[in-house]
Amino acid sequence: MNQLIMVRYGELSTKGKNKRNFIQTLGNNIIHALKQFPLCKVEIKHDHIYIDPKDNPIEKVCSRLKDVSGIYSFSIVERLPLDIDIIASRSLEIAKEQNKKTFKIKAKRADKSFQYSSDEINRYIASKILSQTSYKVDVHNPELLIQITIREDYCYLFFSEILGIGGYPLSTGGKAMMMLSGGIDSPVASYLMIRRGIKIECVHFASPPYTNEGVISKIKDLAKVLTSYQPNITIHIVPFTKLQEEIYKNVNVSYAITIMRRMMYRIATIIASRRSCLLLANGESLGQVASQTPMSVNVIERVTTYPVIRPLAVMDKIDIIKIARQINTYDISIRPFEDCCTIFEVKDPTTQPSLAKVEEYESKFDYQSLIDECIQNAEIIKISDEEAEDELL
Repeated sequence: MNQLIMVRYGELSTKGKNKRNFIQTLGNNIIHALKQFPLCKVEIKHDHIYIDPKDNPIEKVCSRLKDVSGIYSFSIVERLPLDIDIIASRSLEIAKEQNKKTFKIKAKRADKSFQYSSDEINRYIASKILSQTSYKVDVHNPELLIQITIREDYCYLFFSEILGIGGYPLSTGGKAMMMLSGGIDSPVASYLMIRRGIKIECVHFASPPYTNEGVISKIKDLAKVLTSYQPNITIHIVPFTKLQEEIYKNVNVSYAITIMRRMMYRIATIIASRRSCLLLANGESLGQVASQTPMSVNVIERVTTYPVIRPLAVMDKIDIIKIARQINTYDISIRPFEDCCTIFEVKDPTTQPSLAKVEEYESKFDYQSLIDECIQNAEIIKISDEEAEDELL
């Protein structure tokens, strides 16, 4: 039996003249994702990508494909000769193996030179199954749907479909600087950005000795999980302690979080510009905390000229947690290590900051030299999918 994996593109079909480039990028990403499976052959077509697993376990290859953005779905298909009796015989075997009660045959004749029409194929194969089994036809909601595609060289037959993560192929959307805190939200936002075809670099603000070294380990482990979706991730660890201390010395405590976030945006913007990023991104969800109300966001975001993407902006926490569990970041995110946003407790942070007051507080200290120092002393960490795979072995 010649089994292949047939990959479907989903949204890529809407890309018009750019479709070819998107498909080629997806094919290259699949080849990289399957590098641990030697001899796998990837064949890129305009309507599907076909993967021959060779001697590799097809289930493990399928499992890896589930993490590749740009794949809408895929199926394990059997490649058969263009012989109606061979196709009918294999369809009958599948029907008996699956042991369902209702079925439907759905044939597509992509090669119009094949001597039977799609309807004739459907009727011929259905008659074989009806005459030799207790199956009944259900054209609306069959328990078993056998799909047959006739092409110039072979017939491709399949009866199941596995959903991918959808979205666009990684790197087709440029690059964003992700503000990665280590909590539940920002890793989920990172995943959703990657899923949309956008490569990410990450910036994390650390405040030693107030923050534990465990926070950095947590950030690294989150990045390792995310390398399932993006092979290599760069993290900029920014030492934020001195700047944070100056904020709390010079600013009314109710405004401290607002101004701290403005400083983070300023730093992230400079790093993003140096790293050829097109966007800033974070895990903010509107109204979740004081700095994420519409009024706070309005005041905070004024310090950057970069577009700020918030994939979680209108999502409920329970839905965010659900995704975090699905992508295996939740258990890492809840490790009990505080980040720089939580170490200084603010009992009554403003939810409606005044821009005039913010600018007045900021004029009281030389924050620009502190920002320059933060960037100058930032540590760069690179996390690769090879490193993550080694830990799993």
